[in-house]
Amino acid sequence: MDSVSLRGVTVLVTGASGFIGSHLVERLLSEGAAVRCLLRPVSPRGGAVRYLPPQGASPVLGDLLTGAGVEEALAGVAIVFHLAGVTKALRDADYYSGNVKATETLVRAMSAGGARLIHVSSLAAMGPSPDGAPLREDAVPHPLTHYGKSKLEGEQAVRGSAVAGRATVIRPPVVYGPRDSDVYRVFKAAASGAMVRIGRGERYFSFIYVADLVDGLILAAGMAQAAGRDYFLANREPVGWTEFSVTAAATMTKSLRIFSLPVWAAYLAGSAADLLARLKGKPGILSRDKILDVRQRYWVCDGARAAAELGFEAQTSLREGIAATLEWYRQEQWLSY
Repeated sequence: MDSVSLRGVTVLVTGASGFIGSHLVERLLSEGAAVRCLLRPVSPRGGAVRYLPPQGASPVLGDLLTGAGVEEALAGVAIVFHLAGVTKALRDADYYSGNVKATETLVRAMSAGGARLIHVSSLAAMGPSPDGAPLREDAVPHPLTHYGKSKLEGEQAVRGSAVAGRATVIRPPVVYGPRDSDVYRVFKAAASGAMVRIGRGERYFSFIYVADLVDGLILAAGMAQAAGRDYFLANREPVGWTEFSVTAAATMTKSLRIFSLPVWAAYLAGSAADLLARLKGKPGILSRDKILDVRQRYWVCDGARAAAELGFEAQTSLREGIAATLEWYRQEQWLSY
C-alpha cells in the first residue's frame, strides 16, 4: 500500500475550530502540509468549544450554507478534509442544514477541480448493531435520530456528486481525547464517584482516541486506493460504558458507584433538557434524541476493511487514552482530582 507524503500539499479543513478538526490541523502542520482553515464569518451558536487555528495555518472565510467564499477557499487545494457539521441543535432542520446542505455546497464547489475529499461522517449514519455483531461498511443503514439521518444524507450527497470517485467517507464511532466536551461528561461523572446508567444491562460501543483518528484521516488522504471507499476507524475491541467509566475512576484513584435510571425517567429528563435548551436558545448534549441513542445496547463497528486496505490500526489502548485525556482535563482545570 503506497502512501503519499502531505509535505508541501495544500489542504483545506472545514470544522477546523472543533475538537477533531483542531487536532487534525496541528498534525497536518507537523507533517509539513500547507493548511487552510475554512471559518464562518460568524461562529454558529452551540455548546461546542471552538479553537482558533494555530500559527502556521491560514484562516479563510467562507460559508458552507450560502457558498460565499467557498470556491475561493478551494483554489489550488489538493485535499479537502470535511469535518464541519452539526452534532446538537435546537431544531431538527438545523441538522439537515449543517450536515446535508453544507456538504452539497462543498461538493458542488469541488466538482470543477480535482481535489480529493475526506468526508468525516459518523457511525450514527449507519445506526446501532441489532445483535452485537460489529457493523461492516456494507451493512444496510438504519439511523435512529435526526443527527444520524442527516449524516447519512450527507454521505449520499457525496456519493451522488461529481467528486464521488475521489472521495473517501470515514465513519468514526465514539471519539474522545483532549479538548472533547461531550465524552468529558462521562469523565466528570467518574470524577464525582457516581455514574448513572439508563435502564438495566450493559451498553457497548466502539471508540477511538482522537490522535488515532487523525492518523487514519491522514492515512486515507495519502492513499489513492482509498478514493471511492468507506471506512470505519476504531479500536479493535468495543468496550462497555461501565468498564470505560470504572477505568477513568481508577485512573483518578477513585471508586465508582453505578445507579440505574429507568428509561421513562431518562426520556423525561431529555424532554426537560430540550425545553431548557429552547428557552436558553442554546442546544445541549442531553436531549430525547440522545436518550434514544444511548439506550441502544450495541454501537459497534468492524475496522477490518481499514486494517486491510489502509494498514490502519489504532495505537492507543483504552487505558492510555483515558490517562492522557484526564491529564489534559486536569492541566486545563476542567477536572480536579
